[in-house]
Amino acid sequence: MSLFNPSRDEVREFFFGAWVKSKAHLNLTDLEKLGLHIMQMHPEYHAILDAPEQFKHQAYFPEMGETNPFLHLSLHLSVLEQISINQPIGIAPIYQKLLFKHQNEHDAQHDILECLGETIWLAQRNQTSLDSNHYLTLLQQKAGIVA
Repeated sequence: MSLFNPSRDEVREFFFGAWVKSKAHLNLTDLEKLGLHIMQMHPEYHAILDAPEQFKHQAYFPEMGETNPFLHLSLHLSVLEQISINQPIGIAPIYQKLLFKHQNEHDAQHDILECLGETIWLAQRNQTSLDSNHYLTLLQQKAGIVA
């Protein structure tokens, strides 16, 4: 699996594989443990994770109100990585403020996911790279920090 640009199938195989390993009580890598933690926060995806043959090639259409569970889980991983290395600079303390605001990691991460989603959408719409300053501004607004 390409670490920095995994294919759709590689991402799905990662989540399915970690799920199967956890249910079989096999040793998980650190990344699989983090993925499992995120999967456990999303019981609405457990039936999908339990049926890899049925869902490994499933298409999801956001324009029809469908959420791609694998994209969602991947965005959680991305956000946790950003927080762990404080990139963009300032995201780690903003996350701490969001944790205090929500009193749970899931809602705090979802606030960040919304900001990341908007930033990605703008970059795609404008055919530009991600605007980390805009992203940070959105994060500060979510956390109630006047920027």
